Amino acid sequence: MNLKNHRKCIIVASLIIIIAGSFFIYIKLLEARKNVVLTVGIFSGSWNTPSENTYKILDNAILRFEKSHPGVKVEYPSGILKEDFPEWISEKILLGKEPDVFMVLPDDFDVFSSTGALKNLDKLIKNDKSFNSSQYYKAAYESGKYHKSQFALPYESVPTLMMVNKTLLDKEGIPVPNNNWTWNDFYNICKKVTKDTDKDGIIDQFGVYNYTWQDAVDSNGIKLFNDAGTESYFGDARVEQAVNFVKKLNSLNNGYQVTSQVFDNGKVAFRPLSFSEYRTYKPYPWSIKKYSNFEWDCIKMPSGPNGRSVSQLDTLLMGISSRTKHEKLSWEFLKALTYDEETQKNVFEYSDGISPIKGVIESPKNIAEINESMPSESTLNMKILDNVMESAAVTPKFKKYNSVMVKADNDINNIINGKEDLDTALLILQREINNMLAN
Repeated sequence: MNLKNHRKCIIVASLIIIIAGSFFIYIKLLEARKNVVLTVGIFSGSWNTPSENTYKILDNAILRFEKSHPGVKVEYPSGILKEDFPEWISEKILLGKEPDVFMVLPDDFDVFSSTGALKNLDKLIKNDKSFNSSQYYKAAYESGKYHKSQFALPYESVPTLMMVNKTLLDKEGIPVPNNNWTWNDFYNICKKVTKDTDKDGIIDQFGVYNYTWQDAVDSNGIKLFNDAGTESYFGDARVEQAVNFVKKLNSLNNGYQVTSQVFDNGKVAFRPLSFSEYRTYKPYPWSIKKYSNFEWDCIKMPSGPNGRSVSQLDTLLMGISSRTKHEKLSWEFLKALTYDEETQKNVFEYSDGISPIKGVIESPKNIAEINESMPSESTLNMKILDNVMESAAVTPKFKKYNSVMVKADNDINNIINGKEDLDTALLILQREINNMLAN
């Protein structure tokens, strides 16, 4: 055998050994994965209503995942309602029987992160070259951060938009505001439309329903807390501006408490509305159309003098149990739900919220599909939705946030409805909130 043929034999033999070794390793991996069961914790439905579409989205994702991960089975319990889910998952965590991957509602995230129930994802994210966090809208992604570490990924988001009674504005000779409108524009329209239309001495048409001091604060360039959640800024002049603006808006009603029923009857020009309500409103506008005969649309929130159009953003998160025995597979499945565009297209199509993935929202095909699901008179401009998501407010993430905000909301609403000095009252509130944060 000459040298050339000898080398060929060595190369062929080496290739055979490599192929055989790779096959052996593959078989071993399959054996290791055999009978591996990943568990998932979800609730039925989206933000507002129970729906079997939840399982349709999940089943499609599981089918693709199991096909690409031979030997792995993904299982989940069905029939858990959203209102029951926090208690269900908390009980599972206490018993040490929580699912490998599970949904995390906004109100539960701080507790699960701070108590170690959720796995810190930083290392998994850093070591995964196929994962790029910039694919998410920033506010949605950061909703899964706690103390600068990522503990969950966004599955579905719900921004707030301003619902406009187009029929009422048209009757008053007022065009629908553009998306660069300001507090001044908002107030002036509300002032113009607030009136006694039947001349009985009682105001029966109004400017706005359910616009809150938090809506105003978000759009006036101020955060209420520092990142660590150790200090509040309720005494800031921009907060005072926001609270005073809401007080000024409310004063137009001469003490009348505007209700949702008044809005439904077509007697209110504006109403902040979550996108999930907008989508589940689909059968609802037909009753409005039938009985009140008004058309409606949604636009961005108005901007304050020191800020820009910013909306509240609620995000349904998904995380991994810190006690999972299948860390790598759980991470891969978490991505299959929250990062895979096919799954996220299903989220956009079948749920009440929207996908937190930019590419899904910007897809012309998805834009056409979502507009087909809307009432005919309420085709939503997806460019507006994209802008709203880009500039959405990130809800602070610290352990005492919910409790201090309950106090802040109660006190500020009392301030709005009372006659005490606004500057002094907000400074007192800031001191009391800071004491709560320190203890």
